[in-house]
Amino acid sequence: MLVLIKVVHTLVWALFAGCIVGVFVAAQADNLRLASVLIAIVAVEVAILVANRLRCPLTAIAARYTQDRSENFDIYLPRWLARYNKEIFGPLYALGIAYTAIKWLS
Repeated sequence: MLVLIKVVHTLVWALFAGCIVGVFVAAQADNLRLASVLIAIVAVEVAILVANRLRCPLTAIAARYTQDRSENFDIYLPRWLARYNKEIFGPLYALGIAYTAIKWLS
């Protein structure tokens, strides 16, 4: 069961990481509607994280199946990326929003 949770968690993470990167790509291509949709998709994720005290709900589910609490016990990411995930992708998301807003206004 833990393997299944880790696979699902990794796929969900990849989807949202891709959306964050996609904001820049869409905005650069002047596809501001797509950039806005990607921003909205990630905003839903942010709301879920905020509602769960900045933790993915899958983390709590994975914790039921192991005593391991290393940074990546619940996801197939390198430890350093799992540890600094929010510190890396949070600012990228904010910059993507700002970049899209600048493109929209210009």
